Amino acid sequence: MYVLTIDQQGSSSDVDRVPELISALRDLTPAAFERSVGDELQGVVEHAAEVVDVALRALRTGHWYVGIGIGSVQLAPGDSPREGSGSGFVAARKAVELAKTAAGQVPLSVVSGTMGRGRDIPPQAQDGAMASANAQAVLRLIGRVVQQRTEAQWRVVDRLRAFQGGEGRHGSQKHVAQELGITEQSVSRAVLRSGWQEEWAARPAAAMLLDYAHSHLVRSQNEGAR
Repeated sequence: MYVLTIDQQGSSSDVDRVPELISALRDLTPAAFERSVGDELQGVVEHAAEVVDVALRALRTGHWYVGIGIGSVQLAPGDSPREGSGSGFVAARKAVELAKTAAGQVPLSVVSGTMGRGRDIPPQAQDGAMASANAQAVLRLIGRVVQQRTEAQWRVVDRLRAFQGGEGRHGSQKHVAQELGITEQSVSRAVLRSGWQEEWAARPAAAMLLDYAHSHLVRSQNEGAR
């Protein structure tokens, strides 16, 4: 399981944006996100691809620190994330705090919950930690692309996703142009300059690395329990 802890930037001098983000995330994952403390929200997500969706949706606005924790989760079905425990929650807390210190970088961090310290960490857990670091690097790259889009570019790519589930094929570009009342050439330029194709080519890589980190951590924990 993956635990995401997402904290609002500059909340003391800004409006409360938690309800808006919680509402937006309902379209991306069946996982329930809830306010945890202050201007922070938290959720437990089962699938890596949904983790990528949630993280990039939060990064899009530039208002959030995103922490992704990979580890064990003790949470009864239907219970609030606030009632959960396990290494995934500890890792998510560490991750969001690290995201806050990522000066000049995309404010996202991925932390893998591990057993032991230093050389005592099992090899499987070490592999998981490395995969977590690689997933963080890929997500930060994609996050930079997402954060640099203009509003005009977002209007185009949002419609492309609605038409083709993110693929943005030529035929859907024609439909988007008609819907927005612009030329197909304008849509093509927006797709090119927005990094839309590059984002969707890289998303599976980020999800694969998260899944790899998760599987190795689970394997390590299972071996440690023997």
